[in-house]
Amino acid sequence: MTQSEFIAVIDLGTSKIKGVVGRKNENNVISIMESEIIDSGNSVRRGMVYNIEEAGASIRKLLTMLENSIGDKIGKVYVSLTGQSLHTLEFREMMTLSPGGIVTQEVVDQLNNSATKYVPDLQRNYAVADVEYYIDGKTEKNPVGVAGSEIEASFQIVVGRPNLLSNIEKSITEKAKLPIAGYIVGALASAAITLNEEEKELGCAFIDFGAGTTSLSVYKEGLLRKSVVIPFGGKSITKDISALNFTENDAEQLKIKFGKAMETHESPFFSSPFSAKPDIDLTELNRVIGLRLDEITANIIEQIRLSGYENQLGAGIVITGGASQLKNLNEYLVHKLKMPVRKATAKKSYINNAPELISNPSFTQSLGMLLMGQESCRFVPEEVIDDSMDYTSGKKRSESRHSVKESKKNKKSPKPGLIERFGDVFGNMFSDEDE
Repeated sequence: MTQSEFIAVIDLGTSKIKGVVGRKNENNVISIMESEIIDSGNSVRRGMVYNIEEAGASIRKLLTMLENSIGDKIGKVYVSLTGQSLHTLEFREMMTLSPGGIVTQEVVDQLNNSATKYVPDLQRNYAVADVEYYIDGKTEKNPVGVAGSEIEASFQIVVGRPNLLSNIEKSITEKAKLPIAGYIVGALASAAITLNEEEKELGCAFIDFGAGTTSLSVYKEGLLRKSVVIPFGGKSITKDISALNFTENDAEQLKIKFGKAMETHESPFFSSPFSAKPDIDLTELNRVIGLRLDEITANIIEQIRLSGYENQLGAGIVITGGASQLKNLNEYLVHKLKMPVRKATAKKSYINNAPELISNPSFTQSLGMLLMGQESCRFVPEEVIDDSMDYTSGKKRSESRHSVKESKKNKKSPKPGLIERFGDVFGNMFSDEDE
């Protein structure tokens, strides 16, 4: 990536929409150019765009702020893909080799293409997260060049409701007037920039505590084994506190300043700093927080059990995300899950500046998206457009360069994607509405 190029990402959170721009060198080390954050309002619910107009206006404002700060034009963006319907699904594919045959790269590519093209019933394939190969029934991490009679691949595919991208595309491409370079699954991005290889190998439960949802990813022997989204997060706790006769804004401030995942031996009452509110029972506040945490944790424990890797997670629990900043959450999870807990943020080896973002767990997903983004998002003026790039889809057409005249003459209309062709056929098959 040249000095003038950069990657831009938009992280659509239930509480905040974040935008980050950064450059990545040949060693995959990122230099942050600028970051901005704006309230989501009611435009995003549980990681999904709910109000298209409001989300589009917020994203356009965020992009303008970023462009003013970096002094350059953003031509496209990578966007986070989240939502409570997302989960992993195992897909297996087998190929028989000729007698005395050797696994070639072409064979591996055929298996991988089968996983990419696989369409599950009533769901959409959004990403191939991980793969494990077996040759004659034996695990093989690097199958190319190995002799055998048959090869089988076990893929973990991220799937979700078919129309998950519809509102995102409308809010960004139609309302904010900007092409989308690609979608990045939020849980995969957070894990990519947070987890150590040792933690993946020994086995760990990686938990990203967001405002609208809590994502759980189970890793073992270096591979993702299961990922699921639990439809409760930090905002669920805030709404529970609101039931104690507070506005949602006051409830959020109470949670941040005084809330604890576990009780301590402090005074059971404190004086409320908010507009004419009476003294608040600290025990009652933390009881309300604890009840919702118990529900989230019960779901986590059950999903770890369903993964088949219960009691096999040698590296314990790794947590991140904005809602992971709740006081005493580490101690609470150690008590409930009976495993060691590490609070994690983006690894410094991937980012050479911006310590304030590295240390902030609410930016873990955004920084992970920068790590996974591959194409420059800098706006290219029309007169120097490379015709080998389709700037609507962000994909290469060919490796050769053409003049603007040839580009216009040979320009092809982009083919409609799955969303355009199928629309919202499965619109309400899965419900993501609030309680």
